[in-house]
Amino acid sequence: MEFTISADGAMTVTVDGAPYLPEPFAPGWRRESFPAILDALAARYRTPLRVQVREADGSTFTDIITPPRERPAARPWERPAQEVAAPPVAAVQPVLHQVAGSGFVPGEDVAVAIIHAHSDASPDGTARALLTTEQAATAVTGEVILLGRISGTITVSRLP
Repeated sequence: MEFTISADGAMTVTVDGAPYLPEPFAPGWRRESFPAILDALAARYRTPLRVQVREADGSTFTDIITPPRERPAARPWERPAQEVAAPPVAAVQPVLHQVAGSGFVPGEDVAVAIIHAHSDASPDGTARALLTTEQAATAVTGEVILLGRISGTITVSRLP
Protein backbone atom coordinates (compact mmCIF):
# COMPACT_ATOMS: atom_id res chain seq x y z
CA MET A 1 0.00 0.00 0.00
CA GLU A 2 1.18 3.49 -0.78
CA PHE A 3 0.41 6.81 0.89
CA THR A 4 1.26 9.96 -1.07
CA ILE A 5 1.13 13.16 0.94
CA SER A 6 0.97 16.59 -0.72
CA ALA A 7 2.42 19.81 0.68
CA ASP A 8 -0.97 20.89 2.08
CA GLY A 9 -1.42 17.59 3.99
CA ALA A 10 -3.90 16.02 1.57
CA MET A 11 -3.21 12.33 1.05
CA THR A 12 -3.97 9.67 -1.55
CA VAL A 13 -3.90 5.99 -0.69
CA THR A 14 -3.52 3.02 -3.00
CA VAL A 15 -3.73 -0.65 -2.08
CA ASP A 16 -2.19 -3.06 -4.60
CA GLY A 17 -2.26 -0.22 -7.15
CA ALA A 18 -6.00 0.50 -6.73
CA PRO A 19 -7.21 3.73 -5.08
CA TYR A 20 -8.43 3.35 -1.51
CA LEU A 21 -11.00 6.10 -0.99
CA PRO A 22 -12.82 7.50 2.05
CA GLU A 23 -16.48 6.64 2.55
CA PRO A 24 -18.88 8.45 0.18
CA PHE A 25 -19.51 12.05 1.26
CA ALA A 26 -16.63 11.89 3.79
CA PRO A 27 -13.81 14.43 3.52
CA GLY A 28 -10.72 13.40 1.58
CA TRP A 29 -7.81 11.70 3.29
CA ARG A 30 -5.38 13.93 5.18
CA ARG A 31 -2.10 13.20 6.94
CA GLU A 32 -4.06 12.98 10.22
CA SER A 33 -6.06 10.07 8.73
CA PHE A 34 -2.94 7.89 8.47
CA PRO A 35 -3.32 5.94 11.77
CA ALA A 36 -7.06 5.31 11.23
CA ILE A 37 -6.44 4.07 7.67
CA LEU A 38 -3.67 1.72 8.85
CA ASP A 39 -5.90 0.36 11.62
CA ALA A 40 -8.76 -0.25 9.18
CA LEU A 41 -6.56 -1.97 6.59
CA ALA A 42 -4.71 -4.06 9.20
CA ALA A 43 -8.08 -5.23 10.56
CA ARG A 44 -9.36 -5.97 7.04
CA TYR A 45 -6.34 -7.95 5.80
CA ARG A 46 -5.15 -9.40 9.16
CA THR A 47 -1.69 -9.92 7.73
CA PRO A 48 1.53 -7.84 7.84
CA LEU A 49 1.27 -4.86 5.47
CA ARG A 50 4.09 -3.22 3.52
CA VAL A 51 3.50 0.52 3.75
CA GLN A 52 5.31 3.11 1.65
CA VAL A 53 4.86 6.80 2.40
CA ARG A 54 5.84 9.42 -0.20
CA GLU A 55 6.15 12.93 1.18
CA ALA A 56 5.67 16.14 -0.82
CA ASP A 57 9.42 16.88 -0.59
CA GLY A 58 10.20 13.61 -2.43
CA SER A 59 11.34 11.65 0.62
CA THR A 60 9.97 8.16 1.16
CA PHE A 61 9.52 5.90 4.15
CA THR A 62 8.78 2.19 4.06
CA ASP A 63 7.67 0.02 6.97
CA ILE A 64 5.96 -3.28 7.68
CA ILE A 65 2.87 -2.92 9.86
CA THR A 66 1.71 -6.00 11.72
CA PRO A 67 -1.92 -6.26 12.80
CA PRO A 68 -2.67 -6.73 16.50
CA ARG A 69 -3.01 -10.31 17.62
CA GLU A 70 -6.55 -11.46 17.98
CA ARG A 71 -7.47 -13.16 21.20
CA PRO A 72 -9.85 -16.04 20.72
CA ALA A 73 -13.24 -15.38 22.26
CA ALA A 74 -14.28 -17.75 25.01
CA ARG A 75 -17.01 -20.10 23.84
CA PRO A 76 -19.91 -20.38 26.29
CA TRP A 77 -19.73 -24.17 26.30
CA GLU A 78 -16.02 -24.09 27.27
CA ARG A 79 -16.46 -21.83 30.34
CA PRO A 80 -16.27 -23.44 33.77
CA ALA A 81 -19.73 -24.05 35.25
CA GLN A 82 -19.08 -21.75 38.23
CA GLU A 83 -18.22 -18.83 35.90
CA VAL A 84 -21.52 -19.20 34.03
CA ALA A 85 -23.51 -19.50 37.27
CA ALA A 86 -21.79 -16.58 39.07
CA PRO A 87 -24.01 -13.57 39.77
CA PRO A 88 -23.20 -10.40 37.81
CA VAL A 89 -20.59 -8.17 39.41
CA ALA A 90 -20.58 -4.40 38.98
CA ALA A 91 -18.00 -3.27 36.45
CA VAL A 92 -14.88 -1.88 38.07
CA GLN A 93 -13.14 0.98 36.32
CA PRO A 94 -9.44 0.18 35.93
CA VAL A 95 -6.91 2.63 37.33
CA LEU A 96 -4.90 4.04 34.45
CA HIS A 97 -1.44 5.60 34.63
CA GLN A 98 -0.53 8.21 32.03
CA VAL A 99 2.95 8.81 30.62
CA ALA A 100 3.57 11.59 28.11
CA GLY A 101 6.40 13.03 26.06
CA SER A 102 6.99 15.59 23.33
CA GLY A 103 9.22 16.01 20.28
CA PHE A 104 7.52 13.34 18.19
CA VAL A 105 6.61 13.70 14.52
CA PRO A 106 2.86 14.40 14.30
CA GLY A 107 0.97 11.16 13.65
CA GLU A 108 3.99 8.88 14.08
CA ASP A 109 3.78 5.49 15.78
CA VAL A 110 5.13 5.80 19.34
CA ALA A 111 6.21 2.60 21.11
CA VAL A 112 5.41 2.27 24.81
CA ALA A 113 7.91 0.06 26.62
CA ILE A 114 7.36 -2.31 28.41
CA ILE A 115 5.63 -2.69 25.07
CA HIS A 116 2.03 -3.31 26.00
CA ALA A 117 0.67 -1.10 23.23
CA HIS A 118 1.37 1.53 20.60
CA SER A 119 0.03 5.07 20.62
CA ASP A 120 -0.07 7.80 17.97
CA ALA A 121 1.49 11.23 18.39
CA SER A 122 -1.02 14.07 18.30
CA PRO A 123 -0.85 16.84 15.66
CA ASP A 124 1.40 18.89 17.97
CA GLY A 125 3.90 16.02 18.35
CA THR A 126 2.99 14.88 21.86
CA ALA A 127 2.24 11.29 22.77
CA ARG A 128 0.68 9.59 25.76
CA ALA A 129 -0.05 6.07 26.89
CA LEU A 130 -2.56 4.81 29.43
CA LEU A 131 -1.48 1.76 31.42
CA THR A 132 -3.58 -0.37 33.73
CA THR A 133 -2.32 -1.00 37.25
CA GLU A 134 -1.35 -4.52 36.18
CA GLN A 135 0.65 -3.22 33.21
CA ALA A 136 2.34 -0.54 35.33
CA ALA A 137 3.25 -3.18 37.93
CA THR A 138 5.38 -5.01 35.33
CA ALA A 139 7.61 -1.95 34.96
CA VAL A 140 10.05 -3.11 37.63
CA THR A 141 12.08 0.12 37.54
CA GLY A 142 8.92 2.26 37.55
CA GLU A 143 9.91 3.75 34.21
CA VAL A 144 8.10 3.71 30.88
CA ILE A 145 9.71 4.51 27.55
CA LEU A 146 7.96 6.16 24.61
CA LEU A 147 9.84 5.52 21.37
CA GLY A 148 9.00 7.34 18.14
CA ARG A 149 9.30 4.82 15.32
CA ILE A 150 9.87 7.57 12.72
CA SER A 151 11.57 10.40 14.64
CA GLY A 152 13.67 8.16 16.90
CA THR A 153 12.55 10.36 19.81
CA ILE A 154 12.85 8.58 23.15
CA THR A 155 11.10 9.80 26.27
CA VAL A 156 11.63 8.10 29.64
CA SER A 157 8.90 8.78 32.24
CA ARG A 158 8.60 7.66 35.83
CA LEU A 159 5.28 6.17 36.88
CA PRO A 160 3.53 7.89 39.80
